[in-house]
Amino acid sequence: MAATRIRRAPEESRRAILQAAEELLVEGGLDAVSVRAVAKRIGMTDAGVAHHFGSRQDLLVSLLRYGGRRIREAVEQAVASWVDGHADIDTLVRAISRVYDQGYAELAVALHAAGWEDTGVGFLEPVVQILHTARTRPGPLSDTRLAVAALHQALALDATYGAAFRRSAGISEAAAKRPSPQRTWWTNTLRSTLGLPDANDDFKR
Repeated sequence: MAATRIRRAPEESRRAILQAAEELLVEGGLDAVSVRAVAKRIGMTDAGVAHHFGSRQDLLVSLLRYGGRRIREAVEQAVASWVDGHADIDTLVRAISRVYDQGYAELAVALHAAGWEDTGVGFLEPVVQILHTARTRPGPLSDTRLAVAALHQALALDATYGAAFRRSAGISEAAAKRPSPQRTWWTNTLRSTLGLPDANDDFKR
């Protein structure tokens, strides 16, 4: 018996496709995301998915941008809480890591390795500005930018390469699989390098 096809408005279809692709990414990693698997999950034909997103590569690029919007929203929420003095950089690290841990880190690495380039820039600019203002030791804005870039690079690559790098430093196999100590180290290092308030201090502009 043929599967029931669900009729949706174009925008609703695009949203359903991306949500299904994200679910597959979380459940099975990058290899689990295919046009056919997405179509089957939401009751659509392969051609229907391709109509909205083209090839699998195009679908993956759209999925990465979908994840990018989620990271941007998480950053905005973290920054809003900083302004009110209720959080610090630990909140930012956890917020970004949650999205990357859902498979978006692997997806980003794979797409960039295949030659895709993201032309969007600057979504961490509000973070740079607030951290720079919060510094207790004077320093150039360029240092703050590089510190934030280094943190973002580490978080984005950890899911794919973090365990291997930790093992290379003599950390045991079991411990190397746990990213939390590394993320805490990055948080403390950024705070120390830039001269940011301690975690127990109110984080205010």
